[in-house]
Amino acid sequence: MIKSKLVASTLLCALFISGCGDALKSKYDDTPTSGNVPIVVDESYAPLVGVELDTFMKLYKYATVRATYLPESEVFRRLLNDDSVRIAIVSRELNEEEKAQMTAQKIVPRTTKVAVDAVALVINNQNPDSQLVFRQLAAIFRGDIRRWNQLSSSGLRDSIRIVFDKNGSANTRFLKETFLDDAAFPANCFATSSNAAVIDYVAKTPGAIGVVGVNWISDREDEDVERFLSNVRVVELSSREDSVGNEYFGPFQAYIALKKYPLIRDVMVISREGRNGLGTGFASFFAGDQGQRLVRLSGMLPANMPVRIIKISE
Repeated sequence: MIKSKLVASTLLCALFISGCGDALKSKYDDTPTSGNVPIVVDESYAPLVGVELDTFMKLYKYATVRATYLPESEVFRRLLNDDSVRIAIVSRELNEEEKAQMTAQKIVPRTTKVAVDAVALVINNQNPDSQLVFRQLAAIFRGDIRRWNQLSSSGLRDSIRIVFDKNGSANTRFLKETFLDDAAFPANCFATSSNAAVIDYVAKTPGAIGVVGVNWISDREDEDVERFLSNVRVVELSSREDSVGNEYFGPFQAYIALKKYPLIRDVMVISREGRNGLGTGFASFFAGDQGQRLVRLSGMLPANMPVRIIKISE
């Protein structure tokens, strides 16, 4: 009898411990370096994020991070409403309404700056107006200047066609905030399907000026970048009001670092993970030494790594 009671007690204890183990077992099956998770990325950063992901997953063979590249507005919609999405890579922080939505979901978002980016402008190879004063650019985006020969006597006779990647993109929002406030873009603005499509359209259209993320034209070791740059010219800008004696600067790393190029913005990772999962692991890699070296090689400015700027005297 005593033996039977002892066996019964042992079985009960084993069942209790087993039950506790199941209760304490995490509902997540990923770690900072393993698992399978989706993320959403502003399409402007597809070249850079693609390289970051390839390198991360080669280093951590049990990690699979699946990126979906979308316009900025759709990235934020997915981040706020899709529980499976862990992080978003974007060029702005959450606004007050979005923060309130996160709070209502009992989520404390974490934002990590990973790079400084620039919005680049490209024109057709036939167009001689590759240097613009900032006020001229503002007049183009307001619709006050509609033809290239309004800028210079040597300008094209073509009308100006402003081309963005997509409606709702970060590039569209950034330039609207920079030049238009609450006003609408003029009627000569058009949207394509991607940054690559913008460059292809400009290459075929003498009067076009295209708006792209700088990492689409900065990595000289990328064959696609070399092909793009052989078909278009990159616009240099000056922030001074008068064109006499102006210095013009392209959207390149040194001028981004020195803030000489006027159209710059931060790149950040916004996480809704709330724990040390695979999304957090990738964000840490992106902001760490290896990830920042890849940012530097892409032509963008690393957020956490100094860049040497060497002045060459003539």
